[in-house]
Amino acid sequence: MKIILAYSGGLDTSVLVHWYANEQNAEVITYCADVGQEEELDGLEEKALSTGASAHRTLDLVDEFANDFIYPMVRGNAVYESQYLLGTSIARPLIAKAQIEMAREFDANAVAHGATGKGNDQCRFELTFSALAPDLQILAPWRDASFREQFPGRKEMIDYCAEHKIDVEASASKPYSMDRNLWHISYEAGILEDPWFDPTTPDNRDMYKLTVDPELAPDAPLYIDLTFDQGNCVAIDGETDSPAEIIRKLNKIAGEHGIGRVDLVENRFVGMKSRGVYETPGGTVLLHAHRQLETLTMDRDLMHLRDSLIPRYGELIYYGFWYAPEREALQALIDQSQSTTSGTVRLKLYKGSITTVGRKSEYSLYDESIASMDDDESDYKPEDAGGFIRLNSLRLKERFQKQNYKG
Repeated sequence: MKIILAYSGGLDTSVLVHWYANEQNAEVITYCADVGQEEELDGLEEKALSTGASAHRTLDLVDEFANDFIYPMVRGNAVYESQYLLGTSIARPLIAKAQIEMAREFDANAVAHGATGKGNDQCRFELTFSALAPDLQILAPWRDASFREQFPGRKEMIDYCAEHKIDVEASASKPYSMDRNLWHISYEAGILEDPWFDPTTPDNRDMYKLTVDPELAPDAPLYIDLTFDQGNCVAIDGETDSPAEIIRKLNKIAGEHGIGRVDLVENRFVGMKSRGVYETPGGTVLLHAHRQLETLTMDRDLMHLRDSLIPRYGELIYYGFWYAPEREALQALIDQSQSTTSGTVRLKLYKGSITTVGRKSEYSLYDESIASMDDDESDYKPEDAGGFIRLNSLRLKERFQKQNYKG
């Protein structure tokens, strides 16, 4: 068997390389996706080969991640359960897609991941594998009884690495797990499994990597202008840049002002509730500005229709259905709705808050002469409102009269 293993060089995947290669007699090719995690990627190939891999690839997917996954998601204002900006969720289909491409390159017949059997990531990886390469065998060791029997916990894995001289930096107790990419950082497990635990106290605030404590943010606000073209942010303060660079810049700008922290208990796809802490500074600003521009340029009923679909769209991304036909159909509607979402939004960033202070667009549907409370010569005639109200109140009057409804 020839396996393409999603590899980070950490404890779990280091054990998997050696276990598959030496105890399952498989050829293991390791693969690491650079999606902007900014973790140390140097030395991964040497480590993987010394652990038992026959080959290794580290792929730079940052631009593809921003262009083809993050920006389409932003155009749809995607959010899960009204809070989570889907940072981990949106990266998994890209990582899995590239893993399939690796399998084709090396003529492998199996793909493997180290996602836990209780989490969402196993679903996201495997739904993508099934959608794009149903012929490949999927290996999920954390659902393999023999693997779990041999490695019931971290201690056994650490001991295994020591026995086989596998170099890993790990300890028997870890305060929490962290996942980082261009869009966000997530923190979960360990001490965070207690939903009453407060990570914002002075003793714990070092956990956060992308954002300063809002209480310690600058005392002066920062004003920035974001320019959009058909729903895509293309410039900050008039300076155009690629999607990836815009996200990087916004992460730095917003992070310095304490913006983008979310602490929530979410409903995992597999059924259980889970506490997660997230930092999405640039994404929080980007989604806020995008929404504000839409209020100026998008037709009311189109906006209400699109908005009614956001919870479902967010669920599809969270669950791992990026390559499902319903997500693709929703994306087509979303992208069509963005044809006039072009213009500039001015924001004030201050100690964890975002305030919109201006917006403008050549496609603006806002007409001051109509909106004004003063008399005007527009098509809107106040006298017409009487008939409009009478027609809309007819059913309410009938309900009162025929059904004696008192409220």
